[in-house]
Amino acid sequence: MQKTIYEQTEDLIKEQLENWPMAKDNFYGLNSVEVKEVKFEGDFKVKVQFNPERIRSSSAKVDDKSIKERKCFLCSQNRPSVQKGVDFNGEYTILINPFPIFKKHLTIPGNLHQDQRIEERFVDMLQISRALEKYVVFYNGPKCGASAPDHFHFQAGNVGFLPVEDEFNSFKNKTLLDSTDDYKVYALDNYLRKGLVFTGCDTTVLNQLFSKAWSFFKDNIPSDPEPMVNILTFWEKNQWKIFLFPRNGHRPKQFFYDDPDKIMLSPASVDFGGVLITPRKEDFEKLNGEIITDIFNQVTIDDNVWEKLKRVFSK
Repeated sequence: MQKTIYEQTEDLIKEQLENWPMAKDNFYGLNSVEVKEVKFEGDFKVKVQFNPERIRSSSAKVDDKSIKERKCFLCSQNRPSVQKGVDFNGEYTILINPFPIFKKHLTIPGNLHQDQRIEERFVDMLQISRALEKYVVFYNGPKCGASAPDHFHFQAGNVGFLPVEDEFNSFKNKTLLDSTDDYKVYALDNYLRKGLVFTGCDTTVLNQLFSKAWSFFKDNIPSDPEPMVNILTFWEKNQWKIFLFPRNGHRPKQFFYDDPDKIMLSPASVDFGGVLITPRKEDFEKLNGEIITDIFNQVTIDDNVWEKLKRVFSK
């Protein structure tokens, strides 16, 4: 009997950590990363992780010139020979991420070298997350944390790591905007970042909801080369939970300051999910509730656009 995608992926992780020394060392290194929690009014928290191996991602140069001058590290011909993968529908390859944040961290590039654009691939994202049970699949837009905006890819990490997973269920400041037998649409308010949440089990219906949101994003948030948004999804209790975090900016002003005021934090899906990744110890120590609030205020959409978006989905 052929193994499921999930089972093949679990086997892949085991094999790679036995045979790829660099990946083994970096995954083992997660046992010693420093983590602190910052609590906020409304009974939610943000974790801050000091993870020096993530310096490559946090500081990645994603301008056109820099991208053209380097080889694409997601193309199969440029990957290390020791890096193996699991095929997904002949269109994607599931790989372990050798610079992990999660205890189980995957990168899932498309097999063709095509730009990071989600519009025609949202259903793929749902299908992958359904196959990878016990994983959160996430998408970083080309100016929303993707360190390879020239090669389409998703990432995934084990469930139970991101605070947003559990906080959504108990969060007091979520509003049910619309509900039918097929889906529910929620808004997350007073959560540092503004988030739209879809739940349901029909890919066609969920794709229609996504298209409705995407159409709004094109007209109302920065959209070069595509609307700025981070997306997380996972399969739980026979339905998907999909989190969309529309954005107003890529990196906060602190990223561009000179030391000692600089904070090398480039928010992406994991950060919007409630875990801030800091590759420098000094930034890990600086981050407090006031600074975290300021950073999210800079990169999430403003109140006027948010209220318009909620009206689009209100009953």
